[in-house]
Amino acid sequence: MRKHVIIVAGGAGTRLGGALPKQFQMLRERPLLWWSLKAFHDEDPSAQLHLVLPKQFFSLWKELEAELAESDRILHSLHPGGASRFESVQSALNAIAEEDSLVAVHDAARPLVSREVIEAGWKTAAEKGGGVPVVSVTDSLRRLDGDSSHAVDRSLYVAVQTPQVFQTRLLKEAYKRAEGNSFTDDASVVEANGVVPSLFKGSHTNIKVTNPGDLEIATLLLPPLS
Repeated sequence: MRKHVIIVAGGAGTRLGGALPKQFQMLRERPLLWWSLKAFHDEDPSAQLHLVLPKQFFSLWKELEAELAESDRILHSLHPGGASRFESVQSALNAIAEEDSLVAVHDAARPLVSREVIEAGWKTAAEKGGGVPVVSVTDSLRRLDGDSSHAVDRSLYVAVQTPQVFQTRLLKEAYKRAEGNSFTDDASVVEANGVVPSLFKGSHTNIKVTNPGDLEIATLLLPPLS
């Protein structure tokens, strides 16, 4: 079954600081988003990679890509991002013609995604229709109640990651029927269409680079390039 990967890098990434949006900031001398392209390409070189960027950054990405060594350039298609994550994913999803395939949606801000997590995603989607990687919550949690709060049992909760992987037909149908674009992930879109995705084991090292200092953590956690 053909595999498609939508890597979403459509935001401005202002919380990280710096002159460039976070997806273009350097991580071990390569743009942050490049590491996600590499992870999926290394896991299966036949997978079709779809990169979603704000259209105004297409030329910047092409300049950065041209500076990479020839061996670091990874074949992919470019798609314009929308005003929300929902619209950005939909932009790339609409470009996938075949429905008898699998599609993984991954945040470019998670450069440390492992081969094991990617493989588990493909397997879960192929067998069960859709899968979402999760990890246990290690912090204590409190629920806000207006001006007050109360403790909740953290064993009843998990933290959701990407890649979220689905049979393409299922994801396309969910996006087509979804109302509004306030969804924060693809599992929510699918669930709104009446399908609850299965869960599979994520990784605590599959961090999302969001705040100052996260790039330094990612640099320490990245394995050496082969």
